[in-house]
Amino acid sequence: MKQDNNGFSRRKFLENAAALGAVGALGLNQLLTSCTKQKPTAELNLLPLLDQAPDGEPIKAGVIGCGGRGTGAAINFLDAGPNLQIVALSDIFKDRIDNCRKELSEKKGVNIPDENCFDGFEGYKKVIEADINYLIIATPPYFRPEHFKAAVEARKHVFMEKPLAVDPVGARSIMSTAKQADAAGLCVVTGTQRHHQRDYIETYKMVMNGVIGDIVAANAYWNQSKLWHRNRQPDWSDMEFMIRDWVNWCWLSGDHIVEQHIHNIDVINWFMGKFPVSAVGFGSRQRRVTGDQYDNFSVDFVYDGEVHMHSMCRQINDCTNNVSEYIRGTEGYTNCVNTIWNPDGTVKWQYEYPLDESGEPTNKVKVDPYVQEHIDLITAIRTGQQVNEAEFTAMSNLTAIMGRISAYTGLQVTWDEMMSSDLKLGPESLEMGDVDMEVVIPVPGSAPKEN
Repeated sequence: MKQDNNGFSRRKFLENAAALGAVGALGLNQLLTSCTKQKPTAELNLLPLLDQAPDGEPIKAGVIGCGGRGTGAAINFLDAGPNLQIVALSDIFKDRIDNCRKELSEKKGVNIPDENCFDGFEGYKKVIEADINYLIIATPPYFRPEHFKAAVEARKHVFMEKPLAVDPVGARSIMSTAKQADAAGLCVVTGTQRHHQRDYIETYKMVMNGVIGDIVAANAYWNQSKLWHRNRQPDWSDMEFMIRDWVNWCWLSGDHIVEQHIHNIDVINWFMGKFPVSAVGFGSRQRRVTGDQYDNFSVDFVYDGEVHMHSMCRQINDCTNNVSEYIRGTEGYTNCVNTIWNPDGTVKWQYEYPLDESGEPTNKVKVDPYVQEHIDLITAIRTGQQVNEAEFTAMSNLTAIMGRISAYTGLQVTWDEMMSSDLKLGPESLEMGDVDMEVVIPVPGSAPKEN
């Protein structure tokens, strides 16, 4: 695993391909058709938001990726309604399968037999071949396009964590597979839980009804302390270290603007009803202790009509934190989650939270959105009302990738370039051992010339 901190701009990020790959035949206009116009509330196609999924035939789920989020998603699934089962598990590492099994047994009384647990890079195939009809995909994002494609080809309903991909090729693969899922009548929910959070949804309805007028600007923030890292152990190969430390490696996570800040970027795209046409950004690496990523980004995304969204994210300790979204209109502004203000700063509308036993607002929605995601997906499956979030989330994913590439290179990057870029991250082959790839810390622009 070679380390190289210089010359990042020599990499060819934006090579214009003669064709758009698997998604090319669909055409950009077709992909954007359902997302570019704001609709009246009656036409928003929002899910019913039940407190519990309806009963029905057993839904048997497999889990691919048994780390903290995969285990959490499995528990959220089991909490979503009756007649739900976890029957198979897969992870690259057996110890993570063991930890997941232990937690499922202790917290939910669910015991997964040895013969239904599969480790290694190919283990996911065994889960898909098992007696399941619902697949939870919570692997590092690099793997998700391949796993999603295999799941849809096997006719499984899918809950897939965000982000869905780390590069333009992967994002377009998700878009293409989403079309296949539509044709097969499959349901897909994608881990952007704000779309299933009741206060966000009610605020969205108000904005769609024109309460803030025409949208003129937006802000999106995810500034927090350092996330986590793994120290390399003596017996770990390059590959094992990188995957166990995946949230710090761009080829595995997409960098934190993609892996985490996608939530806020996606909210702005959702409320806007469209996606940016270009981005100019910058960032740097100040405190990160492993991997090859930045730990801060600032990006100016531009939508058609010269509407700008300022995006900011940071993962550094002892700095001012802020996780929020704001959208400003001609007749007011909103934090997207629970409040709309008049232009003069007075409150125009607020979401009413449930009351506690003493009659005070709980400041929490009635159902945990991490559980609501699975309630909504199971309800769609059992009622035959298809839901498929993969295409929209992939496009928000591609928005974040566009911002990352602009910051890495110092260049303006356009949506059209993203839709034709052949950039694909990662090593040539996936196997335990040394990784034959340069580890590059991005440096934008070029060095100044000597006088």
